[in-house]
Amino acid sequence: MIRALSNRTYATLFTAQVVALLGTGLMTIALSLLAYDLAGDAAGAVLGTAFTIKMLAYVGLSPVLAAIAERLPRKAVMIGADLVRAAVALALPFVSEVWQIYVLIFLLQTASASFTPVFQATIPDVLTDEDEYTQALSLSRLAYDLENLLSPSLAALLLLVISFHGLFVGTVVGFLVSAALVAQTSLPRSAQSAEKRPFRERLTRGSRIYLATPRLRGLLALNLTAAAIGAFVLVNSVVLVRAEYGLGERALGVAMAAFGGGSMLAAILLPRVLRRVRERDVMVPSAIALTALAFVFAALSWGASLPAWGVFLTIWALIGALYSAILTPSGRLLRISAHSEDRPAIFAAQFALSHACWLVTYPLAGWVGKAAGLSVSLLVLGGLGVFGVLAAIRFWPANAERIVEHSHPHLPSDHPHMKAYLGQGQNHAHAFIIDDEHKVWPTHG
Repeated sequence: MIRALSNRTYATLFTAQVVALLGTGLMTIALSLLAYDLAGDAAGAVLGTAFTIKMLAYVGLSPVLAAIAERLPRKAVMIGADLVRAAVALALPFVSEVWQIYVLIFLLQTASASFTPVFQATIPDVLTDEDEYTQALSLSRLAYDLENLLSPSLAALLLLVISFHGLFVGTVVGFLVSAALVAQTSLPRSAQSAEKRPFRERLTRGSRIYLATPRLRGLLALNLTAAAIGAFVLVNSVVLVRAEYGLGERALGVAMAAFGGGSMLAAILLPRVLRRVRERDVMVPSAIALTALAFVFAALSWGASLPAWGVFLTIWALIGALYSAILTPSGRLLRISAHSEDRPAIFAAQFALSHACWLVTYPLAGWVGKAAGLSVSLLVLGGLGVFGVLAAIRFWPANAERIVEHSHPHLPSDHPHMKAYLGQGQNHAHAFIIDDEHKVWPTHG
């Protein structure tokens, strides 16, 4: 993964991502403790609602913001989003009511809905080599795992000398440093379509390409599986650790570090694996194993029983590894499924549609856990994970190929696309991507 970091622009962007996520990780721990301070045993429901509001901002606003930002400089969009996030994080220590958490989370995540798709779509233009881009995806996964590993460890140390309200200051610093690093980079200009598309088409283009591509429909189904089990971990870990195990604040950091450590290990191993194994052959078996592990933990924790603390941490680490194995290859699938000018739109579509899965799973994790118990909540979420696996197998066939033979009966012979494959006749084959000349996948009519 060192080769990707030899690119100075990417190295600076990666550093910005790491710093911002470390700050976000501190905020996650502080927010969990703030929710527990305000709501006690109902903290899981509060966090479930807060995360649901976060997903509403992502799902509802991401495509709109992406369409607006398409004509704006990438650097300005990312710096502006970081500054807004820093301002909102600065207000969080002064929260005294649950509803205030909800308002601030909505504002903060609206800014994130602007930043993240633009950031993700920029990386393939910075790293054009496929191996380097795969390394960047693993590094990105590692950066997200630092949020679950280093941030809780740092939070545990800071909590020895400050109250959890002070952790929000780290979030502010993270966003400000991220903005400063982005300001130092020289980003490639985003590819522009020769045709200036109206706003309405720009708003829906990413989702139309996404949902017309079989491998991406399969990816969306696998995102549902990852979100189902991931939501349980993120929402209910604080309840399991504090209320069920009766442990202190630092133990929550240990639990989240176990989850993040497993995820990091998988991300480190994946670049080598993906050189020899197709994405589907990694992602689908990992999703099957993830749902099976969820059912195992539900059985072990049924009723008043709980597995030993060491067993709990081991299961959390395995869940983290399988979760990472599902999500890390996603960028490779998105990169091969859109032309350069459509990548911001398709990354925004992935951002919105994948978070729509979390919009379903976060409330289930919080409210079902509160009403019927954590084991029942995990059984429900595990069932949703099974549905995602079955849908992925149905939508994304095991024998799917990137190069697809097809024809264009409605294109004239002098069309530029037909001229490019002159000599092959009406039927020709190439890496199939949904665009203006290829609006429907051949196997679907």
